[in-house]
Amino acid sequence: MTSSTSVTLSQALLARAISHHGSSSTSDRVSLSAALTLPTFSGLKSTSSSPSSSSSTSSKLSRFQRRRLGANRPVRAAAVETLDTTTETSLVEKSVNTIRFLAIDAVEKANSGHPGLPMGCAPMGHILYDEIMRYNPKNPYWFNRDRFVLSAGHGCMLQYALLHLAGYDSVKEEDLKGFRQWGSKTPGHPENFETPGVEVTTGPLGQGIANAVGLALAEKHLAARYNKPDSEIVDHYTYVILGDGCQMEGISNEVASLAGHWGLGKLIAFYDDNHISIDGDTEIAFTESVDTRFEGLGWHVIWVKNGNTGYDEIRAAIKEAKAVTDRPTLIKVTTTIGFGSPNKANSYSVHGAALGAKEVDATRKNLGWPYEPFHVPEDVKSHWSRHAAEGSALEAEWNAKFAEYEKKYKEEAAELKSIITGELPAGWEKALPTYTPESPADATRNLSQANLNALAKVLPGLIGGSADLASSNMTLLKSFGDFQKNTPEERNVRFGVREHGMGAICNGIALHCPGLIP
Repeated sequence: MTSSTSVTLSQALLARAISHHGSSSTSDRVSLSAALTLPTFSGLKSTSSSPSSSSSTSSKLSRFQRRRLGANRPVRAAAVETLDTTTETSLVEKSVNTIRFLAIDAVEKANSGHPGLPMGCAPMGHILYDEIMRYNPKNPYWFNRDRFVLSAGHGCMLQYALLHLAGYDSVKEEDLKGFRQWGSKTPGHPENFETPGVEVTTGPLGQGIANAVGLALAEKHLAARYNKPDSEIVDHYTYVILGDGCQMEGISNEVASLAGHWGLGKLIAFYDDNHISIDGDTEIAFTESVDTRFEGLGWHVIWVKNGNTGYDEIRAAIKEAKAVTDRPTLIKVTTTIGFGSPNKANSYSVHGAALGAKEVDATRKNLGWPYEPFHVPEDVKSHWSRHAAEGSALEAEWNAKFAEYEKKYKEEAAELKSIITGELPAGWEKALPTYTPESPADATRNLSQANLNALAKVLPGLIGGSADLASSNMTLLKSFGDFQKNTPEERNVRFGVREHGMGAICNGIALHCPGLIP
């Protein structure tokens, strides 16, 4: 296979997405179509801390907060070191504040939304999208991209601001100004069928981390099946930001338990530890030690104590997380919700409502932000503009690698391509058993099992398994073993008695590739 054939793989996904999203404007269609005619490439990798002005009021911690922060137990803190970065701290801070004010301005214009999380999580969001993640903003569907899930979906202006800065055509300035409006590409919670660049639709708390477990499972499974000693064709991370609300939901514990059991080492979750909910301080209902729980679930746990301005702490935590390959990592990042707001930071009033004109002005003064609403300073714009070219280069590199892979491993390449594109093999339906009115009577579950096992021979993306009911619902694929930490190539996924988590994980698996069928 030549590299131009590999491009067809990336182009097929993009063409499918254009058709699915049905771009409404001519300019959008032209912009997306242009990516289809790129030569033999498509892919991207984006390349301390002193507080700005006074940010938020500090308060004495209650004994419950101290317990959550690990005051009485040894907690792993991020080993701070100055990492190699080409971006000066002053520009990072300016970029971080750009993210904050895009969120503030959008929520203010809509007079609806959640500004607090984007203001607090802007530093980790900036470092992820600008320094760590590999993606191509001009082809959001490049297969080997890193995945990002905002499980705390109410804070979606964080993700929209990041997509806008990174150069995604789906989030232009006018889209930010249309936040939460009818027909907008920037709805009040992220929706993957509305906004290219959003991996999964999130809203119900805990759902996003569950989908992310499915995405990470899919990566581990495909890597085990198709990577070769001389060609690592499947190699990407899944990153998540989840909040206190996600941690309170039972589904997040179910899926975190499974992620630890499966050893999903390329799943890295950032816990926005701001101890604020709409009703006030979380100590009214949530005083557990999240660190201890996740350690018990088999996760590697790191604590970033200064999520507001501790850029090197965040970088060091990510570096450490990537070095741990046999377990998922939870990075607890202690932040101030509404960072920079002089009167509302660290309070429930900044969680789910616009700041108000007076407080917006005060926040601009507090953070030294002289710009008009929705303005992106030229040096920030210039800094982020490199992502389109870098993304294309990364995808081009992957396309070339896939072309070489196909020359050596034609059968595996054909299978993987069918899973990536969702294109079913010709004549697949002929594998199905045939039945007539004269066929012997049988339970529908047995008939289902016969059909699943027949299809498993011709559909390489079909995944079997069950939530502790396989012997009853007959959903196992008999020719395959169980997906486990040390046998990730197998095609039966066992969930134990975790029915709620099972559905969301399966959704994540299916969203990873159109041809994965859990």
